[in-house]
Amino acid sequence: MAAVGQNEPCHSLVGTAGLPGGGGPAIAAVVAGHAPISFAALAPAAPHIQAGNLRALAVMSKARAQSLPAVPTIADAGYPEIKGDAWVGVFVPAGTPKQIVTLLNREIATFVTLAEMKDRLAALGFEPVANTPEEFADRINEDIGAWGKLIRAANLKPG
Repeated sequence: MAAVGQNEPCHSLVGTAGLPGGGGPAIAAVVAGHAPISFAALAPAAPHIQAGNLRALAVMSKARAQSLPAVPTIADAGYPEIKGDAWVGVFVPAGTPKQIVTLLNREIATFVTLAEMKDRLAALGFEPVANTPEEFADRINEDIGAWGKLIRAANLKPG
């Protein structure tokens, strides 16, 4: 989710160094006019967008967000090469017995696909995916590969 302050012109979206860390503080900085832009998860940004305090430029997902259908995807906005949707997952310690992992996966998948839960999650900007642990591991590894390549290409270093 890329969002700007309601009165901030899009052409001035530069100089984002020094933004506060974390979605909440970054969004608060944009709403207060201390920062011109924020890339944030939809859940913390959506209430501010719906209240008119932020203007959403695009969502990073492949499809438009159910909670903000008027906001284009980044591809629809003219940048199909940009990828970077956010996800939330459930993790357990390495070595957790397979039968426990299977049980947790089955129960969580059942829960997040209930109509009431899907509606509640959608209102918060989440779109549940009830995939398998193996599919989730594949997604994590894909992201590690893609972001690692970008980090190396940009020669980014910690600190």
